[in-house]
Amino acid sequence: MAKLIVARHHESEWNKKGLWTGNRDSHLTEYGFKKSCEMGELIRDIHIDRAFASMQVRSIETLSCMLETLNLIHVPTVHSSSINERDYGDYTGKNKWEMQQLIGHEQWEKVRREWDCPVPNGETLKMVFARVVPFYEESILPLLKGGNNVLIVSHGNAIRALMKHLEHIPDEAVKDIEMLFGGILIYDIAEDGSVTHKEMRQVESDVHA
Repeated sequence: MAKLIVARHHESEWNKKGLWTGNRDSHLTEYGFKKSCEMGELIRDIHIDRAFASMQVRSIETLSCMLETLNLIHVPTVHSSSINERDYGDYTGKNKWEMQQLIGHEQWEKVRREWDCPVPNGETLKMVFARVVPFYEESILPLLKGGNNVLIVSHGNAIRALMKHLEHIPDEAVKDIEMLFGGILIYDIAEDGSVTHKEMRQVESDVHA
């Protein structure tokens, strides 16, 4: 039995400003760095064999804080664009709350939450799923089947896509799942790759994004 630990990066500078960050880079805020270290403390009881992060700096910084807190900077780490955040296309860099007023609350919720709602020149969650899941199955699942505990630090929508896959969540129910800042999911993975147990740990966080 191996453990898959999935964490969302903490507050970035664009998160603090309420901007849709998507595939753009934005460093963690001072608060984000502090909380990322606390996230490391949350998993001190779990040995980490391998770690993964996206290619985006907020994910990399969160992972670095977690590993440094645990004195595990030697853990082999892979960065991959396959687990980058959703590309918000023309909405990238726009203020979320101003966009809510512009396109209306109902459409705004669809853009943020639904499975296959298009964004001009961007990705749907379905498209994110199409890159996250093959990467998981090809690069991460073999490690888990081999008994390695794996830590992934990624982004809200990439994690939602992975949750859909791991928990067999139907398309219409995806809008109801969310990964909060400071949240850590811990899955027990059996030798056949199935999930046998899920645990949620959470750092108390005040992020309005």
